[in-house]
Amino acid sequence: MGDKLRFTPYLLLPRQKKLSIMKKIIALTLLMAIYGSSVAQIYNPGQAAKNAAENKVNSNINTGANNTADKAENAIKGIFKKKNKTKEKATPPDQTATTINQNDSNKPTIPAQKQNEASFVPYNNYDFVPGNKIIFEDDFRDDIDGEFASHWSIESGQGVVNTKDNEPFFAITKYYSKYTPNIKAKTYLPAQYTIEFDTWLDAGYDSNEGVYLELRNGKNIAGGLYTNHDYYKFDFGDKKLQGDLSAAIKGDTYHNKWHHIAIAVKDRQVKIYCDQYRIVVIPDCGFSANCLAIGGNASEGMAMLLKNFRLAEGGNMIVPGKKFTEPKIITHGITFDYNKATIKPESMGTLNMIVQIMKDNPEVKFEVGGHTDSDGEDAYNMKLSQQRADAVKEQLTKMTIMPERLTTKGYGKTKPLNDNNTKEGKANNRRVEFTKL
Repeated sequence: MGDKLRFTPYLLLPRQKKLSIMKKIIALTLLMAIYGSSVAQIYNPGQAAKNAAENKVNSNINTGANNTADKAENAIKGIFKKKNKTKEKATPPDQTATTINQNDSNKPTIPAQKQNEASFVPYNNYDFVPGNKIIFEDDFRDDIDGEFASHWSIESGQGVVNTKDNEPFFAITKYYSKYTPNIKAKTYLPAQYTIEFDTWLDAGYDSNEGVYLELRNGKNIAGGLYTNHDYYKFDFGDKKLQGDLSAAIKGDTYHNKWHHIAIAVKDRQVKIYCDQYRIVVIPDCGFSANCLAIGGNASEGMAMLLKNFRLAEGGNMIVPGKKFTEPKIITHGITFDYNKATIKPESMGTLNMIVQIMKDNPEVKFEVGGHTDSDGEDAYNMKLSQQRADAVKEQLTKMTIMPERLTTKGYGKTKPLNDNNTKEGKANNRRVEFTKL
């Protein structure tokens, strides 16, 4: 038989041995604390739900207002409950980033342009072009975490603003929730307009209904878009038209990720897109609307989210083969990640339009001008707008446009189209212009 194991009580150990053991325990405790903190920051976005629970949404409109934070916590936790098996890896910091003022640690960093080419490929045939005048826009960055969205009104239900991956979003937290944008005019939808927003739906609800959109005449519903993970349905009058989602985004692949919804209305025609796919086309919807509402039927524990809502007048400016005679094109359809020069894939509709114009008019050359709103320091905005203009030129050259046909210039906030004192004014000032040379 081998030697028996011997254990000496801690109190009987020599003093030096006690110190050695104590140091190891302290070191191990510190390592666990550091590791646990890092993991919490990277893999525990449920902290957003905790913030909501601490703040307690105060809406006074529903008798169940005292339960809002609990509903929000359950809804937001639903985002992550299906992700336990495949946790997202933390994104390493951009080592090529440059800053405007190295002495000011509070200024955001402008990353050098890094396009993910793979993200643009699916959008090669995307033809959605948003309107060129913003009527209403909300990215929820003005709101307090854990509170109701300040630029919306509740008609029914409840909701809460929270944050995931440093991106604010609005969570629908109760069944039969419905909200209207705070627009001064009671009627504000023109004959031609576009609506865009990003939406998220988890797999925690049997019917998997998603966000819905109501187009109204006053309080009366004229038409409505209803989304879920298999198909989108558009109701108008006594008619219903359904469009199945593409197999690439249908069913379980639809869940637990952001999808970009785009709607184009021109007179009586309606086109509806999810990501790069056109889902529903209605040649003659037979109705007109003058205002809208958005909502959803969220059960307890269900994640039903939206962000980056934008309503714009106009849209669909592509006219193949037409001679280009205008002095410039003002676009709001080329969008970027917040405080970055990274073009979003849904910008491809507008980029495809510019490419078509330049192919139809081979003699035309453009200056690509980047413009910002008035938020931030002048030097920062000038730098960011130049980087964004350069990014647009780079993308267009990858789409077969010769680089000598394009020049770039960043204007920062020096050429506003609208007053920067309003949210919509700032949204209209953030743009990319193509000025004919």
